[in-house]
Amino acid sequence: MTIAYKPKGVCSNHINLVVDDGIINHVKFEGGCPGNLHAIGKLLQGKDVIETIEKLNGIKCGHKNTSCADQLAQALKTTL
Repeated sequence: MTIAYKPKGVCSNHINLVVDDGIINHVKFEGGCPGNLHAIGKLLQGKDVIETIEKLNGIKCGHKNTSCADQLAQALKTTL
């Protein structure tokens, strides 16, 4: 399943995901902090969607109520 997600309240402006059978196969952020977000995508390849949501959900960035990681968790929730 391919997902195109528009994050809210963060520097990145788009998240592209490929999830198959509850496993993350691809994550790519557009915008935001390129090095960190590229690393997140690499680290999550092959990881379980539910475990990833549990780890990333609610993470905040500075004074914001969300973060790119939290927005990725929101995007992953749409695959359940």
